[in-house]
Amino acid sequence: MNVHPCAVPRQEWGLPFLAEPKRVAPLRRTVRLHLTRWGLPALVDAAELCVTELVTNVITHVGVRTPTWIAVSMNVTHVRVEVSDPDAATRPKPLRPSSTQENGRGLSLVAAVADRWGVSPNDHGKTTWCELATGFAAPEARLGDPRDMRAEALLTLYGSRPLPAPRASRLSRATAEETAIGLIADLLRWLSAHDGDPDYALELAQVRFEAEAGAAG
Repeated sequence: MNVHPCAVPRQEWGLPFLAEPKRVAPLRRTVRLHLTRWGLPALVDAAELCVTELVTNVITHVGVRTPTWIAVSMNVTHVRVEVSDPDAATRPKPLRPSSTQENGRGLSLVAAVADRWGVSPNDHGKTTWCELATGFAAPEARLGDPRDMRAEALLTLYGSRPLPAPRASRLSRATAEETAIGLIADLLRWLSAHDGDPDYALELAQVRFEAEAGAAG
């Protein structure tokens, strides 16, 4: 596969649903829509097949109407399809090519079209996932820049769990404002280094801030 530079930033989409046969077709259509919008029409057929088989696996082995979560993301080099369900005990596996059983053939198809696949436990059950190569080259890493490292550490901390609220701020208003501005600058620099759009991010952040401020007021 030829590798090309990618101008599209990381993308992701997710949706909770009840695992039922009638949900498969709408999920396929939604995945097709997102991949086309992300500039990856060549991966639509393989991604739709993976969605079909991973969701069908939940229906067959965990149960109809199981609360399930699907997530599709693109991190430049790969598209990742994840289907999560609450049954950690059932670990799907593909059948051998010579097997005459019907169950398990779907995962054999997933293994055939995907670059890699696997099953990962999580706090609420398990996630069955697969990855498809996009053909895009990864952006050059900017390692060693302390500003990027600070932003990366903050993003990791922010996404892990909410922090307890302090009883009183240790920062003066001027110091807090200067720190906040530096933080925003580091985050925008990190976003740009990872093929994001800082102007677009600022615009969305402003819209979200104004919406939340309006709701609170």
